[in-house]
Amino acid sequence: MPNIAFKRVDSSPDSRFYEEPRFVAHINDAAIAAVTDLYRAYLPPGGVILDLMSSWISHLPPEVAYGAVAGLGMNAAELAENPRLETYVVHDLNETPEVPFADATFDAAMICVSVQYLTQPIAVMRDLARVTRPAAPLVITFSNRCFPTKAVALWHALGDDGHAGLVASYLRESRGWVDIEILDRTPRGGDVLRAVVAKRAPLV
Repeated sequence: MPNIAFKRVDSSPDSRFYEEPRFVAHINDAAIAAVTDLYRAYLPPGGVILDLMSSWISHLPPEVAYGAVAGLGMNAAELAENPRLETYVVHDLNETPEVPFADATFDAAMICVSVQYLTQPIAVMRDLARVTRPAAPLVITFSNRCFPTKAVALWHALGDDGHAGLVASYLRESRGWVDIEILDRTPRGGDVLRAVVAKRAPLV
């Protein structure tokens, strides 16, 4: 994909944009419930989970116990307030697209309403495959809401179906993921909610 596709209106460092915490929900309650239902269906109970591009809430089902949940995000205060995170790291994936964890650490991973901000998404998805175990599920959810100055140009150029196809293409081109599915989980009366789910490719 051409570099211009990942240009943004605000090209200043993301660390500056996310310096102040934002303790807000980025989708409404009905859409949040739909995200939680996806996690309930796909994330393994007892597993070690990575919440990539995390913040102060992870939307995980409250009744499910996981072995551990790690978060990677941009604001330390938000991450510190997240009750589901056992550990977290502040890390800018647009500056350094490597995920700072050891190989095959996680049994599953998730990205909630943040994929539109990645300027090197294929590199991120490739490295995300490195830190997950074979057959680990990945759940990526997104809406049509965003911080417009930080979403990449290609995201703005596409509609809801295009967003889903774009995210699926990131996974295909990274060559780390298989069984890629596109889901429309928009709830009645809720924000648009699409998901792309996949499994970590087997080792070769």
